[in-house]
Amino acid sequence: NALVALCLGAGEHEKADQAATHGMAFSLLHGILGSAIAIAIMPSFLGRFTTDAEVLSMGLTYSHIVFGFATVNMASLAFEKIFQSVGRMKVTMVALIVGCVGNIILDPLLIFGIGPFPAMGIAGAALATGLGQVVGGVLPLIYFLRPNNSLLRLTGKPTLEAKPILKACGNGSSEMMSNIASSLVGMLYNFQLLKYIGEDGVSAYGVLMYVQFIFVAIDIGYSIGCAPIISYHYGARNHPELRNLLMKGLKVMGILGIVMTIAAISLSGTLANIFVGYDATLCELTRHAFHLFSFAFLLAGFNIFLSSFFTALNNGGVSAAISFLRTLVFQAASVILLPMALDVDGLWWAASAAEALAFVVSIGFLLAMKRKYHYFDET
Repeated sequence: NALVALCLGAGEHEKADQAATHGMAFSLLHGILGSAIAIAIMPSFLGRFTTDAEVLSMGLTYSHIVFGFATVNMASLAFEKIFQSVGRMKVTMVALIVGCVGNIILDPLLIFGIGPFPAMGIAGAALATGLGQVVGGVLPLIYFLRPNNSLLRLTGKPTLEAKPILKACGNGSSEMMSNIASSLVGMLYNFQLLKYIGEDGVSAYGVLMYVQFIFVAIDIGYSIGCAPIISYHYGARNHPELRNLLMKGLKVMGILGIVMTIAAISLSGTLANIFVGYDATLCELTRHAFHLFSFAFLLAGFNIFLSSFFTALNNGGVSAAISFLRTLVFQAASVILLPMALDVDGLWWAASAAEALAFVVSIGFLLAMKRKYHYFDET
């Protein structure tokens, strides 16, 4: 995505076409190989988590069908990034909405068998998910096959070159790190919560994670939407506009941070009641936890935006460092150390502490790299 936008900004349209075409080819190959490997290892993998024959059978049925659509899903993700690069987000948005709505409609039809549709149970749920992903891969393909005014063309014979593929993977390593870290830190949180509170703590943490994603989705969406524009102007060496995008992004993240923190604190009781209102003790625990956890939203947007900013500048190393420290190192350290001083409340303050430390690192990188990228230059 960053490379395509950089090439377009520099006026190198042929290189941009090649990057998009090769990226699409790699995504499809990744989908084919990944689905084949996943389907092959899934029986032994699931067998490590359950010995119940019925549960194992259902898990295999669902996973095999979903992984069967992995190639289409990869194509959908690749097209999404391509459309971001050329400013055609409406196509992606339409494909996403149609796919999600289709999944919602197909779920009851295929699971329970309504009208002419047969009842398929767990297989129906998997099939509905897969067919929803097909939309995201097919609609964008139709767009490119028809005459259009896009700045990109999927042309030429794609080749798989190790160096650019590894560089692209390295530039996107921050996103990979975020997903891996969230799983590892989630497990660490659960271990600590079981130690200090018990099962109610795990339930409260589950609510926090669901609600947190709703709040930070705005930060993530803004950052992802800005990335191709940042890459384009960096490629065009348009330093004043790069400065403008950076300053606007920081202002937006600051405003969003304040608004979301106030909203989260104000709504902590209401949100807890929606999710766990059936248990008064658990509801109060969740409300208290979310009240403390909410302060993390003050700085989360800055860190998300600046990590995405450096990815857009094709500096995967800095982006990955911010993401790695923010989502894994600082989070894990806070979850382990803060409860020693603050008891249970230390677990709920851990996210805020991690964001504060990551903010210091992000600003440090921003100041250290200013001469290389000229994003503070006014001319």
